[in-house]
This record gives sequence, structure tokens and C-alpha cells, in this order.
Amino acid sequence: MQEVIRMKIMFSAGEASGDVHGEQLATSILRMDPSVELIGFGGAQMEQAGVRLYENFADYNVMGVWEVLKNLRRILKLLDGLTAFMREERPDLLVLIDYPDFNWRLAKRAKQLGIPVFSYIPPSAWAWRKGRAKSCAKLADEFVAIFPHELPVYEAAGANISFVGNPLVDKVRAKMPREEARRYFRIPADKTAVLLMPGSRRQEIELLLPAMLQGAKLLLERRPDTLLLLPVADGIDESRIRQLIDAAGVPVKLVHDDRYSLMGAADAAVATSGTVIMEAALLDLPCVVLYRLSPLSYAIGRLLVHVENFSLPNILLGEQFERELLQDEVTPENIAGELEKLYPGHPHRKLVVDKLQAACAKLGGPGASFRVAEKILAAARRLATAK
Repeated sequence: MQEVIRMKIMFSAGEASGDVHGEQLATSILRMDPSVELIGFGGAQMEQAGVRLYENFADYNVMGVWEVLKNLRRILKLLDGLTAFMREERPDLLVLIDYPDFNWRLAKRAKQLGIPVFSYIPPSAWAWRKGRAKSCAKLADEFVAIFPHELPVYEAAGANISFVGNPLVDKVRAKMPREEARRYFRIPADKTAVLLMPGSRRQEIELLLPAMLQGAKLLLERRPDTLLLLPVADGIDESRIRQLIDAAGVPVKLVHDDRYSLMGAADAAVATSGTVIMEAALLDLPCVVLYRLSPLSYAIGRLLVHVENFSLPNILLGEQFERELLQDEVTPENIAGELEKLYPGHPHRKLVVDKLQAACAKLGGPGASFRVAEKILAAARRLATAK
């Protein structure tokens, strides 16, 4: 009788977007093989999907060079804790989900323990520190990217990498048709709904929400037919958001449920650069895209990062059709002026929406998470059998 191999797979995801990806992978893996034990570092969505967490990432979610340095002791303590956890649990495979600066340190520890590594959403070596591709290729047994433009630099480094589609194609779905959603969120027919989406990290909210609110204030003066809404992400400090809104004196409605239906019902948005911009693109929601770091982090980043665009839809098409505002360009005047161009009836809006649809077409078809889960299971079985 052939021995049944019971596998144990460990995930490591250190931020909200990674938690979403981890939840999708966990769900797919357990559907294909309910006997697999899933453990790791992640968030509430991964835990609900069946991952036994060593630690929740919520207390370690920081961005920027200076912010990481301030929290370095806690981060290193977490790294040591996860290393001990791996040594005790002996997973058949460690799956890294994005979060590169931390996860690739963990990958080195895993290789020292003889634990194979699978990288899902590898570091953006195409954009900066291209030499990372070679060092990562030495540590991970297999890579899966979620954007096609990420492959060449890793292939040149000798990595076993593939692109099987983007999971957002499956994930991003409005539960309600647009008109029904507008009624549900009480958006009057004569109002233009504009979303403020400052991100989920504390630093993003502090650096960008005040400028968004002042831009929205200008916009209301010019276009009183505007309704402002802010979808509240899970795990963020809502009290701080309310403080900033009250200080700005701007009427903003906070929304806590069905974010994708809200995005489908809205007309335009101002948002922090990140996954949310691609989510908006999939829902035909044009955005003004913001990015701002602390002065020190930005100065260091300028030396390391060499890209023409930082918004994913723009990167996919190789052109800036969706306006990006970086650092000192993030002003209330710029935000208000660019948002006005996205209002229904403005000729620029149709151009942007058409380009968004072309960018989304490059993400591949449905079922990406299932295909990645198949690759993870195949890798875990192959490596477990080889032990």
C-alpha cells in the first residue's frame, strides 16, 4: 500500500493585500486537498480560511525606510520567532507572499533549516535593485508572478518563474449592479460620487488623507453636486480618520461594507498607489493616484527606484494615462483639478476608462489563485517525496 504523505505548508504574508492573496490560496489548497495543514504569519482572512497563525501581521505593518528602522527590534524579534516556529513545525514548503524585505530574510532562515521556498509575488526587481533577482533565484525553488512584465528579469537570473494570471480578476466583483448599489449607498442620481481611498497603513493615512480632504474641499466649492465617500478598510484606526475629517471640515460619508460594490457605484476616486488602483481599474473606476513617503524614505527611494510610472495600470500599458501625483505634487489644487477631469461627461474620462480596460486585459483570465494553488501543492508534494 502506498504511504499517504500528509503535507504541511507555511505561509508568510505581512500586509493586507498579502492576507487577501493568502486567503484565496488557502481556500483553493484545502478544496483540492483537505488533509493539508496550513500554518504561518498573516491576517484575519487567512486565519478564517484555515491557516493556523503564529502571529497576526497587524502590529508589524509599517512602510518606509525610517519607519522600518524605528521598528527594527520588534521586526527582528518576529523573524527569530518565526524561525523557531519553522524549526519546530518543519513545514514541507514555505510560501512567501509579497512583503519582500521581511520575507526574503525569512527565506534565508528556511534554507538554512532545509525547508524549500516558493515565492508568490516576488520582489519588483524589474523596477529597482535588479540584482535581487539573482539572490532570490538562489533561495527559492519556484516563483509565480502576478504581472507579465515581472518575468524577464527573473528568467535572466535563472529563476523557475511563471505567470498564470492575476487573482484580482476573480476577487474583484461588485455584488450589486451599479444602479442598485447607488441606491444601497444612498447616492442621489444628481450627485457625482467621489471616493477617498487613503490606504490601510497608518503612515499612508497621515501623509495623504489631509491632502485628499483639502482637495475634496476645493472640489466641493467648484462642484457642489459632489458626494464624498470613504471606504473604511479592515483594521485601520477609524477614530483617527474621523479626527482628520472633522479637522478639515469636509462632509465625508464613511462606508464599512461591500467595498467593491461601492467602487462600482462611484464615478471617480483619489487613492493611494497600491493594489486598490488595480481593483478600481477592474471596476472601471478612474483614479487620481497619489504616493508620498517621509522625506528620508523618499530621498533613499529616488536613488534605488528607476521607473517611469508607479501605478499598476500605467505600468501595464507603459504610459501614464491615469494621473499620478508624487511627493510634492500631492497638493489640494492638483487633486481637485485632476478629479474634475474624471467626472461623467468630461472627454478625458472616456479615454482613461478605455485604457483601464486595456490594462486589465493583460491580467489573464479567471482562476489564477486555483492555478497558483495547484503549483504550490505540486511543489510541496514533489519536495516532500524527495526528502
